[in-house]
Amino acid sequence: MINNNLKWCREELEMTQEELGYVFGVSRKTISGWETANDPIPFNKLIKFCNLYHYSLDFVLGLTRNNDKNNIEIKVDKKEIGNKLKELRKSLNLSQQKFASKCGLSQTTYSHYETGFNLITTMTAYSICKTYKISLDWLCGREK
Repeated sequence: MINNNLKWCREELEMTQEELGYVFGVSRKTISGWETANDPIPFNKLIKFCNLYHYSLDFVLGLTRNNDKNNIEIKVDKKEIGNKLKELRKSLNLSQQKFASKCGLSQTTYSHYETGFNLITTMTAYSICKTYKISLDWLCGREK
């Protein structure tokens, strides 16, 4: 389960759940589910939030306590994220099967992320970052 800081960020922005829901085109109940980590925030909406309000992906998802507000806009690029996944996997000298297995994924699902065929999910990105102790901001190209 993701222990996220979305509620803290929203409150820092002095927004209600209804107001944030309006920004994303979702209900207050959906925002509540995201804030309590009962429902995963879709990856593209997480990136939109971080871009709009200049938050670190790592901070919002609770991967770090450091709220490094970064003004570099994240582009949702399946291929770039896939390339970063491949770079990480190769640096660890792991096969796709071993890498995927450590994150609780099938090799086929992981392969679709690595090749950029599918956009990674928030839960999978979180799991990979926790398992391999990397930054989600790095994975998305926000950090070098």
